[in-house]
Amino acid sequence: MEILAKTRGITKEFSSVRVLQDISIEIRKGEIFGIIGENGAGKSTFIKILSGIYEPTSGSLEFDGKTVEFSGPAEARRAGVSLIPQEFNLVADLCVYENIFLGAEPRRPSGLLDKKRMIARTRELLAELEATSVDPEARIQDLSVARKQMVEIAKAIAFDSKLLILDEPTTVLTGHEIAILFALMERLKAKGVSLVYISHKLKEVKRICDRIMVLRDGEFICLEETASLDIAEMARRMVGRDLSQIFPAKAPGRAETAFKVEGLSSPGAIENVNFEIRAGEIVGFSGLIGAGRTETAETIMGIRKASSGKVTLDGVELSVNKPADAVRAGLSYLSEDRQGSGILTSFPVNANVTLVSLAEYARPLIDFKKELERTRYYVDQFEVKAPSLDSRLENLSGGNQQKISLAKSIDTKPRVLIVDEPTRGVDVKAKSDIYAFIRKLADEGLAVMFISSELEEIIGMCTRVVVMKEGRVVGQVEGDRINEEDIMYLATGITGGL
Repeated sequence: MEILAKTRGITKEFSSVRVLQDISIEIRKGEIFGIIGENGAGKSTFIKILSGIYEPTSGSLEFDGKTVEFSGPAEARRAGVSLIPQEFNLVADLCVYENIFLGAEPRRPSGLLDKKRMIARTRELLAELEATSVDPEARIQDLSVARKQMVEIAKAIAFDSKLLILDEPTTVLTGHEIAILFALMERLKAKGVSLVYISHKLKEVKRICDRIMVLRDGEFICLEETASLDIAEMARRMVGRDLSQIFPAKAPGRAETAFKVEGLSSPGAIENVNFEIRAGEIVGFSGLIGAGRTETAETIMGIRKASSGKVTLDGVELSVNKPADAVRAGLSYLSEDRQGSGILTSFPVNANVTLVSLAEYARPLIDFKKELERTRYYVDQFEVKAPSLDSRLENLSGGNQQKISLAKSIDTKPRVLIVDEPTRGVDVKAKSDIYAFIRKLADEGLAVMFISSELEEIIGMCTRVVVMKEGRVVGQVEGDRINEEDIMYLATGITGGL
């Protein structure tokens, strides 16, 4: 079989810290090549070298039969390498079509930009992804995280690529959108395009990839045909040991209702949302893209303006006009868009942990010793891989950034914790740690609103599930009805099967 890309002894260091060591592999033409590993294993570093974002400290890269040294992503793209990054690389105040063609805009004979052609091509690309609800002229800042992901995918396939790299592309997509993406990947593969697929969702890797490379702590562990590995063995090779049950035991919560939402509406987003959560209970929120789950959380937190409705905590009605009001009232929110509204990547680890809770450490001067001690607790609790506590967050892997974002959310000592895609971009071991920690918080009496696009974790973590569709609550399931079939019946509006 023909080889498209070959690496020889690729090594990468940051400030003398080696994050990738002596990686030598070949990627065949027309294959889907999977890469798995824990957070900080070197996966994203490796594909950033393939796509021209990083230069290797040592080693070489061959692409399409030639030794290459990409000067940057633009040169790599011209050579035929496209990347769908783990974190969005979109310009918020530009339109969808402007982002897709940024830097490669078609022009009319007059030299002016061919806007009509760009919009038409954008519609075609979105139609391939069955994302026709996304307006090519909508601004990125007005799109949901899931729709931004669809734009990133459209942007990557807009040009004829020989190698398409997908870094955690499904973390905010539902099963339906994932199926659409996988069908697209199979079509590209049939045309001879090579694809590199990185994901912590091992079932997806098993389903779509032809071969799988495992990295651990920056080192090559193995490269195997997918058929020779089952999911348990994939996980074992990632972490170097067997993993026990990933989900903690469920608990029903206490008798009293701690948190209640009645008739909550926000124009153009949600309408007449009602639910309650008992102290110590984890209630899941499920639905397809655009169902209104994130919008509900944002309205509760004062990020979106509520037009009507009532929110009560321990029987007391809350007055929330902005996020600071919600935090003072005892609410906390882990955003699904960690880099957009969750963390500051140019700040160090300790400063991110105390972004919201800083007042607790300033009396009146900041008690840096106390701040560092608390940060160290979270770093140890979540096994965060960071060179030091004052390392800038941009130097951490996406999964480790997510752990710090969660630490920030709970450092305010809330009574209600709202988590939106809490394990986005997180490896299987870290997922287990996060699940156990959220369960521990619930056991201590917190009411937890658990939003996720992964039905497996909704089913594994929650004692009740609220299902939303088009901004409304369309039903709840509990007990034996917490299963994929019943949840999807409600999410899609097919109630006849219940």
